[in-house]
Parts: sequence; structure tokens; C-alpha cells
Amino acid sequence: MTILMIILAVLAGAVLSIQAAINGRLGAQVGVFRCAFLTFALGALITALLIFFFEPKYSVTLLDVPKWQLLGALLGVPYIVIMVLAVQRIGTAIATVAVIFGQLTMSMLIDHFGWLGNNAMPLSEQRLGAILCLGIALYFIYSSGKNTEAKQNDKLASE
Repeated sequence: MTILMIILAVLAGAVLSIQAAINGRLGAQVGVFRCAFLTFALGALITALLIFFFEPKYSVTLLDVPKWQLLGALLGVPYIVIMVLAVQRIGTAIATVAVIFGQLTMSMLIDHFGWLGNNAMPLSEQRLGAILCLGIALYFIYSSGKNTEAKQNDKLASE
């Protein structure tokens, strides 16, 4: 079951990259906030249908949970808006790796300190190494894109 969940998480990451690329183009044509609105409106509609047809009954409602837990719903808005802006300016790969770097760093802090009601999971040398490797990957992806951009600018200038 763990392997299946990892595979599904990798697929979810692939879908997020596709979404970022599409939303970057859409946002450039219709505006960042309209693009974000469309994302959330369609997401709300599809999720409402999934709840109606497939969600089992729970004894606790959204009104019963601690109010800080509802904050998670708001955190999707800055993500979508930032990604729509970032993909237009720095490309899908750099924006996605930067997001993953931020996710990995914050998730390891949450694990280490047991924040937000999660079980504490100490920060190890291997986990720090993973953050470092991803930071290096971000640097190389960024610098290779910068080199390609410089070559294209040089080519345009010589024509």
C-alpha cells in the first residue's frame, strides 16, 4: 500500500506541473486572478460532486473542528496565484522545483517539531542531505535555463 501511495503522490506531482504550465499560459491571456478563480470554481464544483456521490458520512462537520484547521483551505490561493505568475516568468521546471524545495523544507520542519498536531519525526542527516540535493538541483535547473536564455538573446542580437 505504501508503494501505491508513493506512486499516486508522484502522479499528483506530475499533474501539478501540467496544471502549472497550463495555468501560466491561461493567466498570461486572461489574467492571474481570473485563472485562479477558474481553478477554484471548477475545483469546488468537481469536489462538491465527489462529496455528494462518494463521501461517507462523518460524525464531525466543518463547523465542529478547531478553526485553525480551516486555514488550510486558504493556503491554496497564494499557491495558485504565485505559480501562475512564476511560470510565466521563470518557466514550469524552475517554478515547480522551487515549490517542491519549499514544500520539502517546511514539511521536514513540521515533522521535526511536530507542528500542527503531527507526530514528531526528527530531522536526520539523510533528510538534510535530501534538502541540500534538491537545493543543488534547483540551482542547476535555474542556471541551465539562464544559460539557454543568454544564448537565445545572443542569437537574436546577432541576427
